[in-house]
Amino acid sequence: MFFNFLISSMLTEIKVTEDGSHTLFVPQIDECYHSTHGAIQESEHIFIEAGLKQCAKKKINVLEIGFGTGLNAFMTLLEGERSGRIIHFTSLEKYPVEMEKVKLLNYPEEIAPDKKPLFEQLHLSPWNDEVQITPYFTLKKIEADFTEYDYTDNFDVVYFDAFSPEKQPEMWTNLLFEKIYDHCLPGAILTTYCAKGYVRRALQDSGFKVERLPGPPGKREILRGSKV
Repeated sequence: MFFNFLISSMLTEIKVTEDGSHTLFVPQIDECYHSTHGAIQESEHIFIEAGLKQCAKKKINVLEIGFGTGLNAFMTLLEGERSGRIIHFTSLEKYPVEMEKVKLLNYPEEIAPDKKPLFEQLHLSPWNDEVQITPYFTLKKIEADFTEYDYTDNFDVVYFDAFSPEKQPEMWTNLLFEKIYDHCLPGAILTTYCAKGYVRRALQDSGFKVERLPGPPGKREILRGSKV
C-alpha cells in the first residue's frame, strides 16, 4: 500500500542509459523503469527477440504488464509494421506517465524518427478503449491495478514488465501468474527480465514451462515461460 501511494504521488526523473536511450528514475524507491545499461536494447532483447518474434502466428494478441513509458508498445508496433503481422496489444497500467514527461523521451529519435507521431499517439490514445494505431497495430490501454484485474481476452505473448519483486512483491505471486496462465492460448510465451529463483518457481507452479535465457548487456539471465 505504501509503495502504491508513492508511485501515485511521486515525481520521476529522466535518465540516459548506456545505449543513449532514456529511462525514468523514481528516486523515492531508487528504481528505474528500464535497465541503466540500455533501455532500448533491453526491450529489444527481452520482449521483441525472446518474446514476440518467437510467436509464429500472423495475428498476435499481446498482453503487457506495465505500459510505463510506452517503449515496449512502440517497438512492438514497429515490428508489426516490419513483419506485416497483425498485433492486438493490451497493456495494463495503474499510474500513467504524464504527457509532459512523455514528450521528452527520446525513443523515436533513437529508433525511428519518422515514427514519432505514432509514439505520441500511443500515449494520447484514450484509456480503456480499443484504438487502431496502424493497419498492423491495435492498442488497448487499460488503467487498472494488475493485482485486481479480471481478463476477458486470451493471449499469445505476455510481456511481464512490472517493477522488481523487491519493490513490488504483490505483482509477482503464484496467484497472479496462474491468472495469466489461464488466459494464455496454447503455445503462448511469457518473457520477463527477472530471473530470480522464486519467480521461476512461481511461473512453473502456475503451469508454465520455464527456461533461462542469456540476458541483455548488464544482465546474466532472463526468464521465458511457455504454455505447452
